[in-house]
Amino acid sequence: MFDKGIFAGLCPDIPAVSVMNCKKKRRPALYFPTHLMYHTTVMKKTLSLYISREIAVPFLLGMATFTSVLLMGRFLQLADLVVARGVLFSDILRMIVYLLPFFSMVTIPMSFLLALLLAFGRLSADSEITAMKASGMGLYSVLPPVLSCALLAYFATTFVTVYALPWGNTSFKQLLLNIIETRATLNLKERVFNDDFPGLVLYIDRYDADKSSMSGILIQDERNPKEPSTIFAEQGMIERVPGTKALRLSLKNGGIHRSLDRTGYRLLEFKDYELTINLAQTAKEVTKNELDMTFAELRETLRTHTADNKERRDTLIEFHRRFSLPFACIVFALVGVPLGIQNQRSGKASGFSVSIGVILVYYVVLSAGKTLGQKGVVHPAVAVWAPDVVFLLLGAYLFRKTALEQRIPLFDYARELIALARGMAYRRRSGP
Repeated sequence: MFDKGIFAGLCPDIPAVSVMNCKKKRRPALYFPTHLMYHTTVMKKTLSLYISREIAVPFLLGMATFTSVLLMGRFLQLADLVVARGVLFSDILRMIVYLLPFFSMVTIPMSFLLALLLAFGRLSADSEITAMKASGMGLYSVLPPVLSCALLAYFATTFVTVYALPWGNTSFKQLLLNIIETRATLNLKERVFNDDFPGLVLYIDRYDADKSSMSGILIQDERNPKEPSTIFAEQGMIERVPGTKALRLSLKNGGIHRSLDRTGYRLLEFKDYELTINLAQTAKEVTKNELDMTFAELRETLRTHTADNKERRDTLIEFHRRFSLPFACIVFALVGVPLGIQNQRSGKASGFSVSIGVILVYYVVLSAGKTLGQKGVVHPAVAVWAPDVVFLLLGAYLFRKTALEQRIPLFDYARELIALARGMAYRRRSGP
């Protein structure tokens, strides 16, 4: 019976309400004075606050979960920076901060959809949706708080895509270049071919990081493709050239082997030889693509590139994507409520699975549209906004079906397929 949530705890000692099975509740019950119990404004305000609270908690948990999952994909790369280059932990934290806008662009809509599925799945499973309808409030009465939360998620995602994303991407690239410049020597490993230097492959038998000394040195120099050379040296030192973005290798007792146009061969032996490595060839200025551009830079690029080429199409796709992805929060508001209510008996694990399935389908359609837009098959605006339009129509259909308390055939088909798969698996395990 109605023993939980907003309609719970209203025991018979309150004249305006009679609720059976008043038990110990998981959360504090809400009580209304008798003369306010059926006051429309008070009920709507209380309902809005209650639904907002139901959405907020799983949303925060979803943000933490999805962000952690996406961050795990970068964990090995970040760990390699710590082990191989000796990058400070504070720099790793800065990298994570710079990556958060890129993750948040995706995780905010995902978490909002998950929150709706879990919140309304619980409300429906605990018969609170039925209690709302019994008190005269239809399913449309939950739209104001849901759309309010969707607008908050929309504005948050828009802020990320318009302002935070270009800042995070540019800052991340700049930090990586600074690490390459300042910690290039820390990546040297003994008895390993090091190819971090531009046009050079360096092999050393022994390396003392404290003294920056090396022994058993082999260098393949291909900075001049027409005259590649191989350098051997017994000992050497590596140091940074003050005031420049360069390293100096001071080699001792070795030789330079160089081929000459496939017809000749030259050997130069030396006692002392200095080789300068210009790190600026690797750490070039940060080049921006459409993902790193600010909103003003995207508009300027579109204004200057009027020809219908790949660069303009990519820029136009990114321009519209900055707004279509946030709009997915509003689209998911219409999709998540009916899916959560219809999926009432399957638990939180099913809600999580449904959210992943819906998001997967959404981003597959978005990726397909982006590919068509890049090839010029469809207009970039159509390619990017098509998933939102499709899911908006689907959400409106699902919401109307649920509001009219009609079964959605999609769920019946899904249950039949699941039952068929379980039957086949059971028969296979049972054998002939």
